[in-house]
Amino acid sequence: MDMPVNQKAPMSGVLRRGQYTEEQLAALHRRMSAAALPRRRIKTGVLVTLNVVVALFMLFPLLYAVSVSLMTGSELFTMDMNLIPSAPTLENYLRAWAQVPLLRFILNSFIVAGCITLGQIITCSLAAFAFSFLNFKGKNLLFMLVMATMMVPGEATIISNYLTVSQLGILDTYIVLIVPSLTSAMGIFLFRQFYMTFPISLYESAKLDGCSNLRFIVRILLPLTKSAIGAMSVYTFINAWNMYMWPLLVTGSQEMRTVQIGISMLDNTDAQSITLMMAGVVSVIIPSMIIFVVGQKQLIRGMFSGAVKG
Repeated sequence: MDMPVNQKAPMSGVLRRGQYTEEQLAALHRRMSAAALPRRRIKTGVLVTLNVVVALFMLFPLLYAVSVSLMTGSELFTMDMNLIPSAPTLENYLRAWAQVPLLRFILNSFIVAGCITLGQIITCSLAAFAFSFLNFKGKNLLFMLVMATMMVPGEATIISNYLTVSQLGILDTYIVLIVPSLTSAMGIFLFRQFYMTFPISLYESAKLDGCSNLRFIVRILLPLTKSAIGAMSVYTFINAWNMYMWPLLVTGSQEMRTVQIGISMLDNTDAQSITLMMAGVVSVIIPSMIIFVVGQKQLIRGMFSGAVKG
C-alpha cells in the first residue's frame, strides 16, 4: 500500500520525545551524566592541580621568606637545604622590632601612601574630567604631552626635584614625601578612559539643569566611577608604599624614614642579618598584601572597565 504524500517515513536513529516516557528520558539522562562524570572529574582534577602548582610557584618566595624569618641563624647556614624550620621561633621578629623603629616607619609609610593616594584621586579625576568633557584649544596636544611624561624615567628628574625641594627648605618633612607624587599620568589616563565611556549628553543635561562642573564631578561622576577609584587607590597605595629612592634621598632622621629604608637598616655583616631582614620584610609586606587582597576585584574591574568604549 502506498504511503500518503504528506506523510513522511520516520527517520531511523532520530530520537523523538513522543516515543519515550518521562521515566525513560530521565533514565537516559542519568546514564549520559554517569558516562560523562569521569571525564569531568579528570578535567577538573587537572585544572585544580595546575592551579595549585602555579600558585605554589608564585607564592614560593613569600612562603620561603616567612620560613626563613622563623629560623635561627645556625639552622639557616647549614649544608642541608632547610625549607621548613625545625623549631619555629619569633625571636627574629622581636629583635627586628627592637633594633629599628619599624612601627614608626610603618606609620610614616601609611601617612605618605594614604595622602598620595587621596591626592592622586582628586587631581587625576579633575584632569580627566577636563580632558573628557570640556572643549578647549590644544586639549589633544596637552593630553599627549601628559602621556609622554610616562616615558620619562623617575631617575632622570630626581636630581632636579631634589635641588628644587632643598632650595625650598622642606627636606625631611612629610611635605617633601607627598607633594611631588600628588598626580600621575597613569591616573589621568585611567580616569579619562573610564569617563570616555559616558555619553556627552549626560554632562550636557546636567549643565542644562544648572549643575556646575564641580557638582557634576562630586554628585554624578564619582559615584559612577567606584571601580576606577578602587583600582587607582590600590595601584597608587602599593606604589607609594614601595617607594625607596626618593625617601632615602630627602629624609635624614629616623622619625621621617619609611618602611623600605627601615628594612635596609637591618642589613648588617652579621650572619643573623638575613633572618632579621626576612622578619622585617614579612612585617612590612603584610599591610600591602591586605590592601591588594581587599581591593583586587576593584583593581581588575577598574583596569578593564575603560578598555572598550560602549
